[in-house]
Amino acid sequence: MGDRQTVRLHCFAHAGAGVSSFHRWDTAAGRGVRTTPWLLPGRDQRRREPRLTGHDELLADLKPLFEQIADEPEAPYVLYGHSLGAMVALTVARAVQERGLTPPALLAVGACPPPDSPAPLVGAAELTDAELLRVLDTFDALPSGARPGDVWFRVVFPVLRADLRLAATLRTAATAPTAPGPLPVPLLAVAGSEDPLADPAATAGWGRWTTGPFVRRTVPGDHFFVRGGELPRMLGRAARILLRGHRDRTGQRVGR
Repeated sequence: MGDRQTVRLHCFAHAGAGVSSFHRWDTAAGRGVRTTPWLLPGRDQRRREPRLTGHDELLADLKPLFEQIADEPEAPYVLYGHSLGAMVALTVARAVQERGLTPPALLAVGACPPPDSPAPLVGAAELTDAELLRVLDTFDALPSGARPGDVWFRVVFPVLRADLRLAATLRTAATAPTAPGPLPVPLLAVAGSEDPLADPAATAGWGRWTTGPFVRRTVPGDHFFVRGGELPRMLGRAARILLRGHRDRTGQRVGR
């Protein structure tokens, strides 16, 4: 692919969200990066499809991603997941390994404690509506003014509850006795400086989930720092470093 080669950045969103947080990431990440957000069922254009809560359901739904990786075995790519998306990204990276496909050049996770550490919202999906709303409000995870009966409650709240169930399922699967060991890929763990759900100290535990290089970073913001510009810029810089290394290894000419 020569100098036109890019790093594909596969992105997975937080619970209750679509992919709008990633819409401007190609611009923010900069040259050499192509962002591909993966929209799960039950939201946006897929709102009429049944929501996912199971590990195998998730992998089946992401079949096109695995096919793409299989079709482009020499193409470097990065997985980034935010909050729930971090568990999705980890699950995908492990499935890639089990299927013998090309591993990601980088697994990046944000706003999420590692699967073997306490997570404030694990189990919250089984609370009553009122209890779950109170818990979400405690962690500043509710839109301003959200209340039972409004549009957010009718449209987003059921998706959020299903996503919390999915997150709990994926965390359980990741720590099962039969689960694979640490991944042999570089891992970047990012935290928001004011995140009440996954503070910067919580990212240290992600080092147990890789045998490759491990890097921690903190960016300004709360749990939803994915909406800011610092994260895509950081991932863009990392992607360009990976691309240069890939070109050097494969003997391709490195552009400026």
